[in-house]
Amino acid sequence: MIFGATVLVAGMFGMIIVGYAVTPLPAQAQSQDGVDDRASVITYANGKTLAVLGVRRKPVTYAQIPRPVQDAVIAAENSSFREDSGISLSGLARSLWSTLSGQQVQGGSTITQQMARNYYDGLSQERSVKRKLKEIFVAVKVNKSLSKEIILEQYLNTIYFGRGAYGIGAAAEAFFNVRDVSKLTPEQGAYLAGRIQNPSAFDEAEAAGRMAATEERYAYVIGQMAKLDPAAYGSLPSKSPTSPKRIKKWSKDYHKGINGYMITAALNELKAKTGLDLDDVEKGGYRIRSTFDKRLMEAAKAAVNQHTRTVPDEITATLASVDPRNGRVSAFYGGDDYTTDQWNDAFMSQKQAASAFKPYVLAAWLNQGYSLRSFLPASSPLKLEGTTPIANDHPSKAPSVDVISATAHSVNTAFAKMGEKVGLDHVIDIAARAGLDRGNLESARDRHRYLIAIGSSQVTAVEQAGGYSIFANAGKHYDNHVIIDVTTKDRQKRYVEKTTPVHAISPEVAADATYALQAVVTQGTGRNAALPGRPVAGKTGTNNENKEAWFVGFTPQVSTAVGMFRQECRTKSGKVVRPRYDNCPWYRGKDPTKEKTYTPDKPYTLPYEVPLGAAFEGATYPAAIWRTFMTEATKNQPVEQFPPRADIGNTQDLAPEPTPSATPAPSATPVPTSTPLPEPSTDDPAVDDPAGDDAECDPLDDCQDDTRPDDTGPARPDEAGLPADEGTSGGEDGSQAAAGPAPAQASRRP
Repeated sequence: MIFGATVLVAGMFGMIIVGYAVTPLPAQAQSQDGVDDRASVITYANGKTLAVLGVRRKPVTYAQIPRPVQDAVIAAENSSFREDSGISLSGLARSLWSTLSGQQVQGGSTITQQMARNYYDGLSQERSVKRKLKEIFVAVKVNKSLSKEIILEQYLNTIYFGRGAYGIGAAAEAFFNVRDVSKLTPEQGAYLAGRIQNPSAFDEAEAAGRMAATEERYAYVIGQMAKLDPAAYGSLPSKSPTSPKRIKKWSKDYHKGINGYMITAALNELKAKTGLDLDDVEKGGYRIRSTFDKRLMEAAKAAVNQHTRTVPDEITATLASVDPRNGRVSAFYGGDDYTTDQWNDAFMSQKQAASAFKPYVLAAWLNQGYSLRSFLPASSPLKLEGTTPIANDHPSKAPSVDVISATAHSVNTAFAKMGEKVGLDHVIDIAARAGLDRGNLESARDRHRYLIAIGSSQVTAVEQAGGYSIFANAGKHYDNHVIIDVTTKDRQKRYVEKTTPVHAISPEVAADATYALQAVVTQGTGRNAALPGRPVAGKTGTNNENKEAWFVGFTPQVSTAVGMFRQECRTKSGKVVRPRYDNCPWYRGKDPTKEKTYTPDKPYTLPYEVPLGAAFEGATYPAAIWRTFMTEATKNQPVEQFPPRADIGNTQDLAPEPTPSATPAPSATPVPTSTPLPEPSTDDPAVDDPAGDDAECDPLDDCQDDTRPDDTGPARPDEAGLPADEGTSGGEDGSQAAAGPAPAQASRRP
């Protein structure tokens, strides 16, 4: 019997020896998936943190970890760590006895074993004899090949402490708001060491106010520390008998408020440019530098809210601001709170550009070799092939108008005729090179023909702000973008913004177009947007029945677009509300037109776009919002002048020049660099300026700011089967309006 037992024991140890011999030492590259996971940081353009997404891990070096913290962990988990061979003989004996007796396999793991189990691939967390033996073999080999310092460093950077914190660096911040781990006290180290045993259980108990387990474990650790080094820690139990005070647990919602719109815009672009998705970001430890300026983001929200606080809730305003010198989106307004409304109007709401599209027609005109001195038809209606007759809102006393006055006063007939002369394909090409969606442009041409010249194509605020950069930046256009660069955790550049522009138009064309667009602000429809002491150029735009209103303008350093529209949706009770993602079926991923109970005039229909109201034109609310924002955006910038008028091209009169006997239309007077205006009122912007402008409205001054083009044409195939926006229009005045409200197309809430 004794002989048999001896053979059994010898056989077991022989198997152990063989197993040890054939178990390879894992290479450093064989770390487990996730062991190096760490959160990525999205920053503002200035490097300040916008959001931290993903696993909370902050790797530190052995030298950064205070000796008392090291000793606390060793005292709590493995008091013989500094001297042992990587395994505990007593723990190994317990494991073997448990196996032989048929009991559950138990622990007894050393720090080295825990590190191996948590760090290296192939050592799972399952409870089995095979896994346990492999863990022991690896631990012994690791102990021989790595120093105790490296083992402890890897262990303390890998272990979970609770509160979502992996590693001692992240734990120091999560529990004590200590950003430099070297500043941890012995008491703080003892508390954290005690948590390693069962961090999730401690989290749950402490959250419920049950502190007994915490204090018991803390007392055990400082007692063990006193035994480990009486000289250094012998007084701890009496000096600090209770655990140190922690900070309140907080889980910051980085998506709250306007931050969520910035985060989502950055993640969307990151995916498109690099292929990195949210899962990659949450584990990869990237540093993603965005283009956003925190001060200007807040200024955009403040400007919109200041001028819309008294308007109906169904009215939406959006804003986007781009640096024309590099294409960076520095600020935008997509909504007030991402956590309650995820639709980003600045990037996602596509609305008809109205007369704010006319600068691209002007650019095409100049690019074809025609000059600002040319005369164009000012009488309406104007009939062009395949297009509903185009009218001007105000009758003209003169039959023609020069290009500058046509721009300043947004004369529809003049721009439609310009579009016919240069060809719509040429207009589309320039607009597309300025960053507008070519598909939308071609669809508008196919559906509405020459009405595209007065703005029937759909645009976003970001597209318009970036599009006008070709005028502000000598004809060059940089792709609108929200990411400057992406750096890996190894400090390598994964992505860098594109720095090569598209030459959309020549500098001379840009200079002459800007000259005409300055007249909009100094003597035309955009006077409410003037910035005292600073040159401004821009264009107003208002859709048919005042369904959409725009002001897009720029200085040499900043291009900003402001748009407004109104949409309504009926709830189950029949109440008319502003559409949000949670109160219309379309916004919950459903297409109500495919529902069996769907009827167009019943509750829970699609959101419908309806007129803003008579007070809402490009020259009113949008211009007031624009001016308020741009006052803040330019306040720290030097005053720069636009290039002088180049006066290129040949005269190409499409209508006879008015005779001296006729009452002249506004002439091409020199454009001053600035027009002082009183400071904008904080009252309802509808009272600020527009009434005064309308009171002295020139016959060609498009104060009404309204266009009504053709509403025919099939729904586009990319509109998910939804009815087309029948209010297709473009100018500041025009022809007939569509009958009835139009379902919102590619607008608020998916």
